[in-house]
This record gives sequence, structure tokens and C-alpha cells, in this order.
Amino acid sequence: MKKGFLWIMVVMVITVVIAGLWDSIPVISNTVHTILDPSLGYLLNLNLQWGFVFIVLIIVFLTTLIQKYGTDQDALKELKEEQKRLQEEMKQNKENTSKMMELQKKQLEHLPKTFELTMKPVIYTAVPFILLIRWFTDIFKNLGDPKILGFLSWIWAYILLSLLFSIILRKILKVH
Repeated sequence: MKKGFLWIMVVMVITVVIAGLWDSIPVISNTVHTILDPSLGYLLNLNLQWGFVFIVLIIVFLTTLIQKYGTDQDALKELKEEQKRLQEEMKQNKENTSKMMELQKKQLEHLPKTFELTMKPVIYTAVPFILLIRWFTDIFKNLGDPKILGFLSWIWAYILLSLLFSIILRKILKVH
């Protein structure tokens, strides 16, 4: 097992443990609330809708920056170009099954390298992300689960806004 993959697995286990201990060990949730209530909580208190949108934008911006500078963008760009080239070749060789199999095998060979390159930022963002999600859960539960954007629960609004902001910021910041 590669060292990078091992670190990713360790971080994932830590995040699951933290998420699981949130309610049983109050020091975790109390510490997070002490840090986030006066900052992000303040934004939500000013205006729940716009505060939430702004918080999601900040989170996506920070994670996009971590992705950009925590990965080898040149290597990712090369891998994407190679994948695109292989897909074009596959379109041209639809009828030739042996050539298709060879091209698919080449495509699969790129997956571990792509995974290794793109998962590196997870090491830096997984624990803070889980803590933030647990904090949001507490906050919105205490507020009576209000609707964001008029009709969405906070988690669906978070997912939708994250996807939207991520697409925009990745284009602007040229993240591969």
C-alpha cells in the first residue's frame, strides 16, 4: 500500500471517529462551537440566507485553493489530456474490440495516479470539513431546521451551492 493512500485512510478514520464522538465527548463540540459561533454563527445571525450562502462560498473558495496548491496541477492537466486523447481514440475504434480493450486498459492504468493526485488535499480538509458539518447540524437543529433559499434543508442547500460555486471557482482559478 502506498504511503499517500495510507495517510488518506488514516485521516478518513480520524474523521469518522470525530464525527461519532461529537455527542459523547462534549469537549469536541464545545470547542468547535466556541470557535465558530462568534465567527460563522455571527454571519448566520445577521441574515440566515445570505450568511449561509457567504459561508458556503468561503468554504468552497478555501477548499478550491487547497486543491489547486495541494495538487500537482501540471500532472493533472497531462492526465486529463491523455484521458481525452484515449476517449477520442476509443470513438474512432468502436468497431475494433481488441483496440478498444487495449485503450480501456490504458485508461484504467491512469486511475491510481489520478486518485493519488486528487485525494492529497483530503488530508488537509477532511477533519475541518466534518467538524463544520457537525456544527451546521447543531446550529440548524437549534434553529428548527429552517429552509434555505426558501425550500431546501441546509444540507441540500450546501450541496447545491457547493457544486455551483465549485464549478465557477475551478474555472476562474484554473483548477484541473
